[in-house]
Amino acid sequence: MTYTPLEGKIALITGAGAGIGAGIAERFSEAGATVVLFDINGESAGQMSRKIEQAGHGRSLALQGDVSSEADVREAAGQAVEKFGTVDILVNNAGIDVSGLVPDMNASEWDRVLAVNLKGAFLFSKHVIPHMRGRGGAIVNISSVHALVSNEGYAAYDASKAGMLAMTRTLALDHGRDGIRVNAICPGYISTPMTDEWFKEQPDPEATLREVLSFHPLGRIGTTRDVADAALFLASDASAFVSGTYLVVDGGMTVAGR
Repeated sequence: MTYTPLEGKIALITGAGAGIGAGIAERFSEAGATVVLFDINGESAGQMSRKIEQAGHGRSLALQGDVSSEADVREAAGQAVEKFGTVDILVNNAGIDVSGLVPDMNASEWDRVLAVNLKGAFLFSKHVIPHMRGRGGAIVNISSVHALVSNEGYAAYDASKAGMLAMTRTLALDHGRDGIRVNAICPGYISTPMTDEWFKEQPDPEATLREVLSFHPLGRIGTTRDVADAALFLASDASAFVSGTYLVVDGGMTVAGR
């Protein structure tokens, strides 16, 4: 018998067209959830939706929009509730990365990173929490190990991901009595299209990969399934007494001092 800890739940996942978001959508659907896939790339979201339904994992809905646009977010939350009645789980996953030293960075680049990574999570929380009140729910924010340790040239990204942890704590305080649990995940190196592209951009991709692998006590980088399983735990009743905290999914990299 298939274990379905999210049976009957409605999960809205941002950035669900590819990478970690797609992995979470697929894992949640396997666990019995109806998934709403929101992505700026509507075609990618649609492809993932069809993949989930063709696998026989139940219903899904693909929506196109920009997480930094309140109009798009309001519309997405409204469509999810109109079609499925409510939203039980929100995964704020959508994110972008622009690297560069602060003196060399355009203000528009800084604004865009914060708008997608942090404001997007704020907007979806703002428009989904009212539907969870009185019923309870779970919010999972996908932060990063960059919230805990810093890398040169990543001021905007690091600030956005650290901000997600601060917002996670406050949302947990503000809405615990509404029965809403709010937690975060801090992934390390995860094999995604964005990470793969970063490796390709390095002067010696193979040498860079070997160096990155050496950072990890487990001897490998993560998969989207690794993060999706962590998200499943935080979204399910298995973590019913867990709120306001974060789970590091990095193969031991940060405890190794990397």
